[in-house]
Amino acid sequence: EVHLVESGGGLVQAGGSLTLSCTASGFTLDETAIAWFRQASGKEREGVLCYTRSRLSIDYEDSAKGRFTISIDNAKNTVYLRTNNLKPEDTAVYYCGVQAEGVCTGGTHRYNYWGKGTQVTVSS
Repeated sequence: EVHLVESGGGLVQAGGSLTLSCTASGFTLDETAIAWFRQASGKEREGVLCYTRSRLSIDYEDSAKGRFTISIDNAKNTVYLRTNNLKPEDTAVYYCGVQAEGVCTGGTHRYNYWGKGTQVTVSS
């Protein structure tokens, strides 16, 4: 059975950092594209960063450029989102999504699997 589990969220002050994790089970992340999305209260889910099958990082959220980075540990079948210099507007539930064909897209409809998300709250 396929599962994605996000973790690492929490409450942090503005300027702080968090590292979010997304661990896959039931399949391997090799050959897939893995993306981080976020959804603030009352808003649509939006793409933040994506790792293509060739492990090229693609930014979808201008406000996160230079502050967020994506990485992967193949041995742990886990992808990470390192978030630095967090701002109150980064407050959201963060989700990881997997696209089985290995193609990144900023839209949610082409992703095959999703986790349940982890809450990030940034206080001012």
